Amino acid sequence: MLKDGFIFQIFFITLLTLCTCIDPYSPALKGYGSLLVVEGMITDANASYTVRLSRTLQYQDSNPDLVTDASVYITDNKGYVILLTNMQNGEYKTDSTGFTGIVGSTYILHISTADGENYESDPCQMQPVPDIDSLYFEKDQDLVNNGTESNDGIRIYLDSSPINENLRLRWDFEETWKFKVPAPKRYDYINSDKIIPVEKVKQYCWKNRKSDEVLIHTGYSDKPGSIKREPILFVASDKSDRLMLQYSILVRQYSVSQNEYEFWDNMKRVGGNGGDIFARQPYPVISNIHNLNNPKERVLGYFQVSAVTQKRVYIPFSDIVRLKLPFFHSNTCDRVEKAPSDFPWPANSPPLTWDDVYAMYCITSDYVFVEPMFSSETNLLDKLVFARPECATCDLTGTLVKPDFWIDF
Repeated sequence: MLKDGFIFQIFFITLLTLCTCIDPYSPALKGYGSLLVVEGMITDANASYTVRLSRTLQYQDSNPDLVTDASVYITDNKGYVILLTNMQNGEYKTDSTGFTGIVGSTYILHISTADGENYESDPCQMQPVPDIDSLYFEKDQDLVNNGTESNDGIRIYLDSSPINENLRLRWDFEETWKFKVPAPKRYDYINSDKIIPVEKVKQYCWKNRKSDEVLIHTGYSDKPGSIKREPILFVASDKSDRLMLQYSILVRQYSVSQNEYEFWDNMKRVGGNGGDIFARQPYPVISNIHNLNNPKERVLGYFQVSAVTQKRVYIPFSDIVRLKLPFFHSNTCDRVEKAPSDFPWPANSPPLTWDDVYAMYCITSDYVFVEPMFSSETNLLDKLVFARPECATCDLTGTLVKPDFWIDF
């Protein structure tokens, strides 16, 4: 699936604006016409499949206009009809227990909107897909800033043996990594005489990111029908916390038809991989979805039908150490240790109290209390420790829920 459902809308806006100068604001588009945007894919995996419907908007920075009142169903070449449930948020889902795609079968997507328009996809046959033979990583460098600088890190590679040399493939991936905050909140401050441990220290969490890149392949490197060292993703070791504890990536491999390959190839040309879409020339995007009432109407998106295979690899921190890669260090997670004596006060005024120090950081500033420090000599309160919220509580940027698939190494 495309990230947040915006790529199709972005492409449409690109077509309308590339022929003129791009101003640094979001103007209303002249000659604007709302187009239906369809995102949907079915596979042979045992899962609930989703079709997302929205419409392009007149303003570039607007949220997508979700289509929540349509009727959506799928038919196959054997005469079966699969109804999708309207989730009332622009998404329409199949029942995972009632329908799974079958290799060799042909499927058609049908959409009826509340305004009486009927849309239908071309018949799409589910082609077989080969297994991913291996998924692995190697130390590498990635050039940035027009090749003037480089980042050290790892590159994820894939090997596969397609069923035939004419088979075209597409990949997507999902990253998951375990991380910890550098200054976990361990205590709650009530007053200087009452500092109590928190019930749960939120130090370790997990983050997740789905790919937003177009990864397609039609040429083979060694022998016909073989894919070796296909680059999937580069991860810079010192630019994020991805590789600091344990990292995992799940790669999915899909077989695609010639038409779908051309669709993704054009999307890649327009959007690039992290580049500026407005710096590229428009390409005609091939959609396989049509308005039965008005064949000239343009529809954005593609109904994807593909078998899928997948493989996961784990990368523990010990491998990063072994490769002698640089580590990530946060520049924003400062640990502040303060006592009343750290703040000079006029002689004719009462000195600051511990409560004053706490209020200074936790009430009037964006800090949280982390823990107390006691004097090793007197065992009396010596410092209060503060940190930024995102540096003290991991579930502000991740989740405390351990993924079902996760294995700690």
